Amino acid sequence: MNTRSYMATHDLIAVSAYAKETAINTEQTLDLTLLCALGDIPNLEYRRENNESEATGKEEPDTIYDLGATANLSMNFEKAQPQHFAFLTSYGLGVSTPAAAGTGGYQHTNTPIDGDLDADRSLPSFTFAVRYGKTVLKRLFASGFVDSLTATFARDSWVKLTGSIKATGKKTDNVVEETVNAYIDGTSLTLAALGVEGADAATRLNNVQRIKVELATGVWTEVAYSAVSDAAPAVITITAPGAAHTLKDFKILYIAAESGSAWMTFPARVNETPLRVSEMTVIVGGVWGGSAFTGGRELQAEMKSIEWSFNNNMEISFVPGGGGAYASRAQRGGRTQKIKLDREFREFILQQHMELNDTLGLYILAEGAWYDGTSHKYQVEIIFPKVGVLSAPIAVDGKRLGESGDLQVLEDDTYGSVIVKVKNKQAAYAA
Repeated sequence: MNTRSYMATHDLIAVSAYAKETAINTEQTLDLTLLCALGDIPNLEYRRENNESEATGKEEPDTIYDLGATANLSMNFEKAQPQHFAFLTSYGLGVSTPAAAGTGGYQHTNTPIDGDLDADRSLPSFTFAVRYGKTVLKRLFASGFVDSLTATFARDSWVKLTGSIKATGKKTDNVVEETVNAYIDGTSLTLAALGVEGADAATRLNNVQRIKVELATGVWTEVAYSAVSDAAPAVITITAPGAAHTLKDFKILYIAAESGSAWMTFPARVNETPLRVSEMTVIVGGVWGGSAFTGGRELQAEMKSIEWSFNNNMEISFVPGGGGAYASRAQRGGRTQKIKLDREFREFILQQHMELNDTLGLYILAEGAWYDGTSHKYQVEIIFPKVGVLSAPIAVDGKRLGESGDLQVLEDDTYGSVIVKVKNKQAAYAA
């Protein structure tokens, strides 16, 4: 009977990319399904404590206390698109300002937030949902925060982007366990109010995951079932588990009908051109003037990879008045950024910057296809107005010399620490 699909390739992840939540733990409408990596699975982080430190009269603990849960999700974009940068940096940096860029296009300028968003959030939060398999479970999570992100530009590769998400743990499932008190000699059970999801009889039957009955106190027995009506409330045909005309509690685990729950219908995916490192520009040593990056030296064949990492050091916490089942506050512990530059050691330029302990600008541009004739491309610009060289050890790379630079991103008095500009055809992010 069980033909329920649990293939990981059927997983889906959707987010409220374009509109941020109005308050913490206040779900927003899902508006975009993302093409994340196969292994990106949201999970609850349950907080549990036993009573081993209490005098129970026993050698071992006999109770577990439920302290609620938080949640986490890793988003990996192995073939990153501009929209992925727009989404993660708008929520991760905190401020996103859109402006028209060609016919039907927009440029999103994302910069670090100054201070906190409100009393409970340092950053804007988004709602996200996951479909586990095709028919196993759908789960809606409130208040996801971008804790950290890493962008990697490696020679002869796709641009890669990874985001680490922390969430408060508030969730809603489409799987319901309902208790029905009924006679054990009966052959049907009627749910209190809900229907069972499925457009046909076979699907509805498959979407009932378990029925059990408490024939004796504390003893639950599995109950066979054979049909589910398309009504709301649904009527489930069962094999009577007993002969006596006695009322007992039945527990029914089922996927609820999606009608009336808009979040269960996942939004469409937007397809943009993935970014290739061969179509990018890296300039070291120039100056950002507010509208253009001038001067500097473009790295070409000698560059092997460059990686930007950003961390908000988010703390998700349970505070008085929050309720206890999930967290109700999310604050940054102080953002940090670093850049790793791996290149062939062809000259002394980077070493000289380290010797002088001076600062320089750094500019990255990754471009995709045109979306407005020959005027505007899908693209990502990352501007670092002020960086310093922490170290640049020289080593042998095969039979050639190489150097690996660790650069510290610094906060410029005028332009801040980082500016991310994304061009695509979406009007706004985290609005």
